[in-house]
Amino acid sequence: MSVFGDIISTPNPVLIAFYAGWHYLTEEITETLQQVTIELKDNAKILKMDIDKNREITKALKINGIPTFLIYYRGELVWRADGEQTAEMLIKEINKYV
Repeated sequence: MSVFGDIISTPNPVLIAFYAGWHYLTEEITETLQQVTIELKDNAKILKMDIDKNREITKALKINGIPTFLIYYRGELVWRADGEQTAEMLIKEINKYV
C-alpha cells in the first residue's frame, strides 16, 4: 500500500472512483470522470480503480458497493460516497480542497 500512500499524499486532492468492468454504470462513471478531469485540469488527480484488479486495496478501504468515490487531501480521506454521483457534485466536493 506504500504506492497508494504516495498517490494520496500529493498536495492536490485525489479523487478515486472504484468500479467494476462488468457493472452497468461503468461507461457513465468513465464519462463523469472525464468531465471532472476537463473541468479541474491539473488541480486534482482523478483515478479509476477496478475492484476486481485491486482486491487488496478494495478490501483495506472497505469498498462494499460500486461505484464508490473517495476524495483524499494530503493523505487524509475527506469525503466518501457510494452510488452514482454527477460530475457537478464531484467537482463541488473536490473544489473544497483546491
